[in-house]
Amino acid sequence: MVPDSYRGVSSELDVEKIRADFPILREKIYGKPLVYLDSAATTQKPQVVIDAISHYYSRDNSNIHRGVYLLSQRATDGYEGARIKVQRFINAAELREIIFVRSATEAINLVAQTYGREHVQAGDEVIVSAMEHHSNIVPWQILCQEKGATLRVIPMNDEGELLLDEYGKLLNSRTRLLAVVHVANAIGTINPIQEIIQQAHQHDVPVLVDGAQSAAHLEVDVQALDCDFYAFSGHKLYGPTGVGILYGKANLLESMPPYQGGGEMISSVTFEKTTYNVLPHKFEAGTPNIVGSIGLGAAVDYVSEIGLKNIAAYEKELLLYATQQLSAISGLRLIGTAQEKASILSFVIEGIHAHDVGTILDQQGIAVRTGHHCAQPAMDRFQVPATARVSLAFYNTKGEIDALVKGIQRVIEVFS
Repeated sequence: MVPDSYRGVSSELDVEKIRADFPILREKIYGKPLVYLDSAATTQKPQVVIDAISHYYSRDNSNIHRGVYLLSQRATDGYEGARIKVQRFINAAELREIIFVRSATEAINLVAQTYGREHVQAGDEVIVSAMEHHSNIVPWQILCQEKGATLRVIPMNDEGELLLDEYGKLLNSRTRLLAVVHVANAIGTINPIQEIIQQAHQHDVPVLVDGAQSAAHLEVDVQALDCDFYAFSGHKLYGPTGVGILYGKANLLESMPPYQGGGEMISSVTFEKTTYNVLPHKFEAGTPNIVGSIGLGAAVDYVSEIGLKNIAAYEKELLLYATQQLSAISGLRLIGTAQEKASILSFVIEGIHAHDVGTILDQQGIAVRTGHHCAQPAMDRFQVPATARVSLAFYNTKGEIDALVKGIQRVIEVFS
């Protein structure tokens, strides 16, 4: 939990109090204060999450569900309590619609290998967008190749916005599923996801939403969105690595075959026949990441107490300030300038490779991501091999953006 002083705050967050909750932000890199601008890759962890992990291993460590002894009961309560927190966080209709997985990547693969294999046949089509992370491209490519289906792609414009008129033309009687990102990891575009879902449903096409970059920055209400599946990762939501969430409508999850076989996902087993467990356990074979789920629950509490509306308002201010400051740098070009953006800025500097930008910034204590960001088709669309990407969180400050600007100026000086 966070202090009562955080309650009811607006975009005027007490950022110094928040920063004090993140031990790593006190680190020095090459003798300089850490300026961490890579939260789209993974967020830093507040002390309450670290404490929840430590408490589990120190006080409650045991396996869950089948133990009758107290430690196992406490571990089970922590694990299932985290499921309740996630249900409330995204407003799922039922607790059994929340499936614990390793990551958003595994959640997408689960849907592709269960729902996809059951419903996609030769001649069918699956739609993705031009701005997808590889995790929301490759599983569908594998499925389409296996089934003899076709992968269709929603194009985007030069600003990094999906062309919705072209999207409408792709929907037809052969479309079996739409898999689309909520917030683009490489360029920060916030897609009009509710409109996209409504249009798909008019053609009876189910929709999977990749929410890896949205869950920590935007309020998500899966019932209001009416999405059929929603996936996100814990480590991008101030929680641990190795844990993620698949939300699915109960009727769809009920109809899908198990993803993996093993313990917990069964009701009974003989050598002649296995009967599968009820939701959500049908999709949670084997010992899960118990401590990761508990840590994710602590992260959900932390973010919820501060308030996603407040976080979004503050991050929007940071984004606007960073956009203004970076746009004023001669030779720097922003990649992805959609009207609706989350706090992600990708850029290139004329004549300087993105990896060189990142290396020189690192020497100044500034951490940014460089490369294709697991979105090579998006890089191809903008005709760049790589970008430097700045991704902001509510623990960042305008002073850190000023440090970034000075760092970029140093990069340009080195190569001038």
